[in-house]
Order: sequence, then structure tokens, then C-alpha cells
Amino acid sequence: MALALEQARLAAAAGEVPVGAVVVKDGQVIGAGHNAPVGQHDPTAHAEVAALRAAAKALGNYRLDGCDLYVTLEPCAMCSGAMLHARLRCVVFGAPDPKTGAAGSVTNLFSQPQLNHQTQVQGGVMAQECGTLLSVFFAGRREASRSAAQPLRDDALRTPEERFADLPGYPWQARYLADLPALDGLRMHYLDEGPLDAPMTWLCLHGNPAWSYLYRKMIPVFLDAGHRVVAPDMIGFGKSDKPKKDSAHTFSWHRQVLLEFVERLDLEDVVLVVQDWGGLLGLTLPMAAPARYRGLLAMNTALGTGDAPLSPGFVAWRDMCAKSPDFDVARLFARGNPHMSAQECAAYNAPFPDRGHRAALRAFPPMVPDGPDADGAAVSRQARDFWANEWTGQSMMAIGSQDPVLGVPVMQALRQQIRGCPEPMVLEQAGHFVQEHGESIARAAVGYFRS
Repeated sequence: MALALEQARLAAAAGEVPVGAVVVKDGQVIGAGHNAPVGQHDPTAHAEVAALRAAAKALGNYRLDGCDLYVTLEPCAMCSGAMLHARLRCVVFGAPDPKTGAAGSVTNLFSQPQLNHQTQVQGGVMAQECGTLLSVFFAGRREASRSAAQPLRDDALRTPEERFADLPGYPWQARYLADLPALDGLRMHYLDEGPLDAPMTWLCLHGNPAWSYLYRKMIPVFLDAGHRVVAPDMIGFGKSDKPKKDSAHTFSWHRQVLLEFVERLDLEDVVLVVQDWGGLLGLTLPMAAPARYRGLLAMNTALGTGDAPLSPGFVAWRDMCAKSPDFDVARLFARGNPHMSAQECAAYNAPFPDRGHRAALRAFPPMVPDGPDADGAAVSRQARDFWANEWTGQSMMAIGSQDPVLGVPVMQALRQQIRGCPEPMVLEQAGHFVQEHGESIARAAVGYFRS
């Protein structure tokens, strides 16, 4: 049943109802599956059916004599019928299903004496664990539904949901918050995947002009390790609400939103994962609650302390944004990441259907502190002192060496400011958006922070 629960978590990670199943013969797993009717557009793609198909293929026989099936939720009538046709020896399920269960809750197909095969049934195995996984999933769905109905403020825009339909590599459930004091009614989107009691939580903060889609190649690696992943869209980006006025965006306000977000979700055992503005803001967070953080994974970012000149690459980027505020985001990603598909590049344009939705894209480049008295500079200097003198967690760096803005020289300077930070992982083929090569980084990080 523990193996079936692992399958159920895979279903949850894909946005499916978390049900998993395994088929066992002579003490060996010969088939496994999890719910996938939404992703496969198939009403028969239940966990049990997938496991039965895999087992039948492994044995080369549609009859599964002497086999047992373990499933986290009481099977429905369809799956129960398939099990009887397969002539399973025994079916073991976890949580009962009072709405569609066909092994005793609504009906019991296994107790019909007229059938020419009798399959034993046992229920309630690890029922609490199986039921909790389902309860958490549906509670998240209800919360998302309530938050999705949050009224839109008059001074903000909300990207139509259809803009985010069928994005490649981004199957996760949308979640929303609107009750943080700093949000003042704005709706903030975030991903929250993996078990709430995971031993480690990866807090992934994006930069400009990206959103949580940036971490799609790293999230599955973290989830496969049994960890939790939280990835918010900053206000003005992704699926979050977008203030109409450029002036709505300030360093201090965005930082306050993130501080309240971490407190609201009560995140602990956090590895802070940052890039670009995710670092400019995110690197100022741990000093406010050091006990919540155990690690840092920094990629192509910096601290905006205001007492050092901005890099020539950043000044050139800021000038380009000022001269061409309506630049094509998809083309920007395609130019620096030729391995990306056209559909992946287009996904970065999805949040911004017109100029009105792009206030954050215009506001963020000049927001980088460029003097000692600029908004965010003082708190960034405090953060620099914290990382140099008080940080006690593990640190790791990954650098896209082709980045002309926040590449190797900038990151090596940052490394010198972080106590105990080892030599970085350098990706020679990667540019500014190093997460587009993120699978190898994530695998290295899982091993590094586990040690």
C-alpha cells in the first residue's frame, strides 16, 4: 500500500485525483499505475486499470491468476469489473469511497455468488494515510475555487484563464491567495505541490519577465525526491493579478508580500531557490525568519545594495526595456534558449495579452536599487551582512555562463558575500534563464542538500 501511495502522489503532482495502485505476484510488483483521466482524456484511465494493463503486459496474459492488487481508494464499479475479469486473487484498498465504492460502500460486486470467479477483498489498509492524501487534494481544489472567485480590483487586470490552457510541461493545480494584508484584495497565484509534511520545501522565486513556469523542469525532480515545492507568481506576473499602474510596484511592497506569503503558508525547512528578481527580493527574506530556512540555491542573481555600480549588462538591459517596453517576451527566451520549443517560448507571453497587463515588466528594471538611498538598498545591505556573518545553512550556486547581465563575474562576487558558499556549478551552454537547463541543477541540488 505504501507503493500505491507513491503512485497516488504522482497523480496529485499531475493535477489528478490522487489514487494509486500496484499489482503484486509472488511478492514482486509487476504493474503500477495512477489516475490520469484528465491528462489522457480517457474516462477509463483509473489507477487500477493502468496497473492491470501493466501487469497483464508483464505476464503476457490478460488473466492475472494468483495476483493481488493494492489501491489507495475503494475501487469503482468499472475497476471492480475489470478486476473480476482479470481473476485477481485478492483486492486490498485503503480509504473507503462512500460515493462510488463498489467493494462495499455503495455496492459490492465482489460478493455476487452468481459470478464464475470470486476475488477476496480487504479494506481499510493504511486508510488514514490514503484518506488524508485525498482530503488535502480536494481541500486545495475547494480553496482554489473560492479564491478564483475573488473579485478583481478596479485598478488591476486579470489574465484570462484560457491564455494558460495546455501549456507544455506545466500540469500543476493553480492555487490563489487574496487575504494577505499587503495584497489588499489582489489575487496572487502560486503552486504548492508535494506533501505538506515533507522533510524539505523548495521555495522557488522567479524574476522578470518570467513566472512560475520557469521552474517546470526542476519541480518534477524535487517532487520525485518526496519534497514539497512552492512557487508563487509575483503580483504583475503569471496568473497573479496585474496592477494597471507602473507606480504600484515598489521593492518594499513586493518584499512585504513575499514575507507575508511565507508566514501564511508557515513554510519550514526551506531551501530558497532564486534567480534574477527572485534573488533581489528573495535574498532579503531569510534574515527576517532565519529558523525557517535551511538552504539557498542561487542562480544568476544579485543583491541590490545600491553602493556598487550596476553591471554594464544590466544597464544595457534597463535601457532596452525603456526604449522598447513592448518587447516580445517569447522572442527573448527563444534568443537565449535555442533548445526551447516555440510552444514553450510562447508560454512566457501567456500572462501578457496586451500592453495594459505589462506594468510590472516596465516597472521592474528601474526598480533595481542604483543608489544608497534607493528603495530596497538599505534592506539589501542588511541582507548582505546577514549572509556574510549570520547565515548557518547550506548554500549552492548554479550559473548560466552565457548571461551578459548576471553571469559569472556577478555571481562570483555574490558568492564571496555568502558565508560558506562553495564553488558554483557552471553551465557553459546556459544563459540568464538557467532554469531552462534546470533538470541537472535540480538533481545536483537534491543530492547536495540531502547530504
